[in-house]
Amino acid sequence: MKNIQKVIVLIITISFLSCNSNIDQKQTDEISKIEIKKYENIFKDLEEYLNKENGELWNHQLYGPILLVNQENRLIIANEPDSMNFLTKNGKVYTGILPKEINIANTAIDWNGKIWTMLMLPLPKDYNEQLSLFTHELFHRIQTEIGFANLHQKPCNHLDKLNGRIYLKLELEALKKALRTNDKNVQTEHIKNAVLFRLYRQQLFPEAKESENSLELNEGIAEYTGTILSNRNDKDLKNHYIQAIDTLYTNTTFVRSFAYRTTPVYGYFIKQKNENWNKEISNKTDLTEFVATQFNVTVSDNLENTIEKIRNEYDYQGINDFETERNRKQKELLAKLEAKFQLNPILTIPIENMNIRFSPGDLIPFKDIGTVYQNIRITDNWGILLVEEDALIGKRWKEVIVSEPTEISDTIIKGEGWELELNNEWKLEKIEENYTLKKKY
Repeated sequence: MKNIQKVIVLIITISFLSCNSNIDQKQTDEISKIEIKKYENIFKDLEEYLNKENGELWNHQLYGPILLVNQENRLIIANEPDSMNFLTKNGKVYTGILPKEINIANTAIDWNGKIWTMLMLPLPKDYNEQLSLFTHELFHRIQTEIGFANLHQKPCNHLDKLNGRIYLKLELEALKKALRTNDKNVQTEHIKNAVLFRLYRQQLFPEAKESENSLELNEGIAEYTGTILSNRNDKDLKNHYIQAIDTLYTNTTFVRSFAYRTTPVYGYFIKQKNENWNKEISNKTDLTEFVATQFNVTVSDNLENTIEKIRNEYDYQGINDFETERNRKQKELLAKLEAKFQLNPILTIPIENMNIRFSPGDLIPFKDIGTVYQNIRITDNWGILLVEEDALIGKRWKEVIVSEPTEISDTIIKGEGWELELNNEWKLEKIEENYTLKKKY
């Protein structure tokens, strides 16, 4: 995931404060005795695998500093020391407790003098899934060094609209058919149709091309790296791509998660023609144009007419029926969110120095105001906000809005589906019927 920026997990600035943890030394020692050897072997196997790969995929060695963090007790297990001696050597690994001010996430993080890959424990049990996760996140650690720096991702809110979703699904269904056949001519035809659905979607939504490209260059290329280096054989890799697309359909929304499914599949097919294609792209590449060129996709003067001729081959009617009903329910949901955030009292919290963790599959674009996150953890100068039901972040990332407080104390403030742990320097202030946070001094 991540270019150390606002993505699936956003890491803007991190202040490493004193460690506050409910884990005593005995508990840490007990965990260490059981787990240390296991993680020594995981690091050893990963390093050997990537040393054998020898950085061939990107002309750059992927293996580097790694932090594995237990989500329950915040225990760190690292493969090397930090530059400030915060971690303690324990066998062949290094351990410590991650301060509560830092969100636990699968991400790249600049901490204590190094760029680390952070992964949440537990790791996937399946070896190929585990290897894919490691290499995806290790890519994010080095992406600025290989041409993918300063990727400013733009919202893909059109993928929560009726036709945006329909033509993304048709694109993915065409890619699934390409994955299921070994006939190269038939395969190429399905890929070309997938690109045509994409081009038509981007024609319907003029902002789509740039916004989709911004996410695919970041998360899509990282996921391509992860899947290609997952050590799956060809049959298993194609099955994995098909299953991953089907899993995507179960997400609440596609606005952040689609790129994990599109770019890796296109990359896989291009790799059959051009082994080193990924070394030809950078943060300036238009991936849609790149893919279209690789497969000689030509667009007729009347693209809409072409789309109408090919879409029934990919269950257009079934997709349209499903998405029409989903769109009806979505309007009802948006009406409830309008009541929560625009008709009833709210708490508006300023964003100053944010560190955020959220699930990319649970986002809801809200009008032209921002995005509703259904499950999110934010740390900032004012403290820690944990939301399990609806937080609205403005599109300019200046504030986060939750429903009105129902329980208030000096340090803990609660509302429906959220809880705020407030730092001593801040206070809750009521302005007419709404609330905000202010510094005391």
